[in-house]
Amino acid sequence: MKRVLLFLLTNVAVLVVLGIAASVLGLNRYITAQGLDLGALLGFAALIGFGGAFISLLISKPMAKWSTRAQVINDSSDGTHVWLVSTVQRLSQVAGISMPEVAIFEGAPNAFATGAFKNSALVAVSTGLLQSMKREEVEAVLGHEIAHVANGDMVTLTLIQGVMNTFVVFLSRVIGYAIDKGVLRNQSDRPGIGYYVSTVVLDLVLGLFAAMIVAWFSRQREFRADAGSAALMGRRQPMIDALARLGGMEPGQLPRAVEAMGIAGKGGGLMALMATHPPIEQRIAALQRPE
Repeated sequence: MKRVLLFLLTNVAVLVVLGIAASVLGLNRYITAQGLDLGALLGFAALIGFGGAFISLLISKPMAKWSTRAQVINDSSDGTHVWLVSTVQRLSQVAGISMPEVAIFEGAPNAFATGAFKNSALVAVSTGLLQSMKREEVEAVLGHEIAHVANGDMVTLTLIQGVMNTFVVFLSRVIGYAIDKGVLRNQSDRPGIGYYVSTVVLDLVLGLFAAMIVAWFSRQREFRADAGSAALMGRRQPMIDALARLGGMEPGQLPRAVEAMGIAGKGGGLMALMATHPPIEQRIAALQRPE
């Protein structure tokens, strides 16, 4: 319950900060007596769209540590911890990135990478994953997460999310204004109830389509990260074995902030379009295709 409450409070705080910034910059005054000021509206939409996405990115690492209760093990002398850190260090050197923080968290099999910058990232694995996989398979999972970092996937996904958010905010208000003035014939200089209702509905509908686009991009990243792990290890079989083992287990639930960066995710049937990860079978098939 505390995690949910903090997540909600964090999002409210982000919206308040962005709302204040919009007021200071005058971007929230995009409805004038002459109609919509499209330049101001676009600025407002970009501030809300990119601002929220980048703030989430910047706080992603501390939030991930807190929400999963991950313990950083870079300086640990435990044998398993030493092996994990040395493996991440070796894979990072091959990938050409700085050594990330390495952490372990309690839970069912899963792993994730996060961080605003590729040279100050966090790679974390669950106790369930360590207990259920061979070391070569764990190494493949670590390679997958290192590939995410090396590919700059955290930043790229943030940019995609920011663009989608901007279009949603911009289009919902343009269409809402047109409905209010053209369909409902509001003659006032101030927006009527039709504008506000239309905007809320359109935010939800367009936001759903935007989420589908972001999820599609996320699924493509997973294929690239799988291939990246195979390249880092010099062969594909360990990643294939790791995925096959994951396919027979129930993956651990990750916090929303890092869910897209996990090694495995849920989603099928009607939710397939919203899934951040492709089906395990498709990922294995992609790795098995001749080059």
